[in-house]
Amino acid sequence: MSNLKKTALYDEHVKLGAKIVEFGGWLMPVQYSNVIDEHTATRTKAGLFDICHMGEVFVRGPDALEFLQHIASNDISKIESGKSAYSVMCNLKGGVVDDIFVYCFSDDSYLVVVNASTTDKDFNWMKTHALGFDVIVENKSDFYAMLSVQGPYAEKTLQKITKYPLANIKRFEFVEDDVLGIPTIISRTGYTGEDGFEIFFDNAEVVKVWNALLNAGKEFGIKPIGLGARDTLRLESCYSLYGHELSDTISPLEAGVGFAVKLDKPEFIGKSILVMQNHIGARRKIVAFEMKDNSIPRTEYEIFSPESSTRKIGYVTSGTFNPSNRKGIGMAMVDTPHNSVGKDIKVKIRNELHDAVIIKKPFYSYAGNRKIG
Repeated sequence: MSNLKKTALYDEHVKLGAKIVEFGGWLMPVQYSNVIDEHTATRTKAGLFDICHMGEVFVRGPDALEFLQHIASNDISKIESGKSAYSVMCNLKGGVVDDIFVYCFSDDSYLVVVNASTTDKDFNWMKTHALGFDVIVENKSDFYAMLSVQGPYAEKTLQKITKYPLANIKRFEFVEDDVLGIPTIISRTGYTGEDGFEIFFDNAEVVKVWNALLNAGKEFGIKPIGLGARDTLRLESCYSLYGHELSDTISPLEAGVGFAVKLDKPEFIGKSILVMQNHIGARRKIVAFEMKDNSIPRTEYEIFSPESSTRKIGYVTSGTFNPSNRKGIGMAMVDTPHNSVGKDIKVKIRNELHDAVIIKKPFYSYAGNRKIG
């Protein structure tokens, strides 16, 4: 445990009674009260997340855009200044090095947010592939804190501690302004399916901002949220998690994030494999499914054809109890042709096969457009 990292909010989590677990090399809060309570608070009120473990890599220089076009699957040239977009970085075999969020300050200045467990790997991979480009690739993860406030009262909460009119920021847009007088990147993004904001600022100020947000949101019922509810929220929204729905051996087309792959843009790493896969069709893909009984699916549980108890056709990539509809739900990698919406499948749970059905993604549609009084 001594080699595990802690965010600057570790002591605050302990004070709040959080249960601490290891996650991607970090000691992080998995829950404060319980997962259902925290999940519901984010859906109906507001939730505050410590995401300081995420990585921030800046790409600057005359060739910044050309370099990002080379390593990212999405068309980075379409991201205007002050906007952001989801993408993936592929390896030569079409698998995913990591999924990323790219923020454009200008054509020669970008921020790439990467996953906590892959920050060092991603940074080294980017540095290796930056050879020949006139760019500076800089890992600023130790400098930046990153917090997320999500839910129907997220805007009202954050507005209390910043003078910038948050209503002017549309989804996937960001501004550079201040929070409590602290220079901050304020982005209308998130990983929950709710409206919300992710903010980046000097790590030395994170305890001050964290407590200010909890105080500002008190009248709206804000709660600190752990990794447990973060996972149920993202799974309910069918957002991929690296190491589960995405990996070095799973392509973005198989993972169901083809919207972030632009095969008509100039050559990028892994493109030739993805073009071939797109042409012949993926032999497997990630689907969403719902259990027909009260059982709960978990990661790596095997999936079988309903016609044969010995014919394995896939495996669960993520599974949980869904607090919103009180059912077991999951995402799974399932072979073609068994992976279309409406198909019955069987999930092996404790050596017994349980009935489930593939449903249309997501379980919970983005709710950020709703109006709160």
